[in-house]
Amino acid sequence: MDYCNTSDLLSLEQALTKMLSQVTPLPATEIVELTDAAGRITASAITSPIAVPPFANSAMDGYAVRCNELSSGMPLPVAGKAFAGAPFKDEWPANTCIRIMTGAPIPQGADTVVMQEQAVISEQGVTFSDNVHIGQNIRLAGEDIQQGAAVFPAGVKLGAAQLPLLASLGIVEITVFRALKVAIFSTGDELQPVGQPLGEGQIYDTNRFAVRLMLQQLGCQIIDLGVIRDDQQALRSAFEQADAVADLVISSGGVSVGEADYTKQILEELGEVGFWTLAIKPGKPFAFGKLKRAWFCGLPGNPVSAALTFYQLVQPLIAKLSGHSGWRPPLRLKAIAATKLKKSPGRLDFQRGIFTTNIHGELEVHTTGHQGSHVFSSFSQGNCFIVLERERGSVAIGETVEIELFNALLA
Repeated sequence: MDYCNTSDLLSLEQALTKMLSQVTPLPATEIVELTDAAGRITASAITSPIAVPPFANSAMDGYAVRCNELSSGMPLPVAGKAFAGAPFKDEWPANTCIRIMTGAPIPQGADTVVMQEQAVISEQGVTFSDNVHIGQNIRLAGEDIQQGAAVFPAGVKLGAAQLPLLASLGIVEITVFRALKVAIFSTGDELQPVGQPLGEGQIYDTNRFAVRLMLQQLGCQIIDLGVIRDDQQALRSAFEQADAVADLVISSGGVSVGEADYTKQILEELGEVGFWTLAIKPGKPFAFGKLKRAWFCGLPGNPVSAALTFYQLVQPLIAKLSGHSGWRPPLRLKAIAATKLKKSPGRLDFQRGIFTTNIHGELEVHTTGHQGSHVFSSFSQGNCFIVLERERGSVAIGETVEIELFNALLA
């Protein structure tokens, strides 16, 4: 392949299609307690064992009445009280009302709750306004969820919007897909683990650190194999070890065309490799393939390139392997370029940007500055990618561009 000829490079859409068409969700499941289910993916549909609410109850503080007894306009004496957790259970005489509080069960025979703001209390009883109709301020049993109704399908990621609902149904255990096991390592003699002193010519291994953080957010079980030196046997051993214990292996570095990059050769010996150079910037070198049992993704060595390819390619791959059928790509919107953007045609460019709303209520976006693939600070400064089309050139101030908002992995 001519690495200078961008027409030969695989597009991002082509790469994603090839990857996702080859993988299927891992079948292994497990039962976990609801308190331990945050971030997990439902492995089967969930139906409600009860109705929600389980009984008709009051939506207001007020008075439970039989609506036909209000026609005379006479005051109704208070026959008793109903509270949440302490319902009214006594005999309820005709032409009386019951003081009721929000959430209290509706007394037998009541068909209306009049809120206290529509009531006037006197020594003779309670008089109500004319603006009263049958059924008002009553929450019916099963109004939210019917018993036996579908709550969530399989493939839903459980979080703060889902777990409290399941708790309200009395569900204490749930069947979820087993957490994806991901083995990670970085390659290169120049890399030093974070926290260790740097030697001459060394840099910190920030790629593995960033990948680990993103994997944690995706709910993966991480197997960290550290830094592997530029030695063929050491790299082969790392791949074999990772393949034996993981569902997915992610390496950083060693996927370009340098003399010390042994990854391609070893992968071809150990499995099947689709070794691609992609028409995206940053992140042109990216590898995907299958070892004997585990899938493999090889990220570029430059920090921004590694983070970008993980975000755009590995994130959806993990979602599919994990059974997360509800995963969607990050939101893209139109914005006005507030700064000049330098670009050459040939590759889809993901520049880091800062979007805001201008005084006219329009979205506009500024560049974070230098867009080199080593400038990781652009992620901490930005809140979006400026997505510039493959054949587009430089952008002038005022032109319309597409932006992709950072999701939780980068926000």
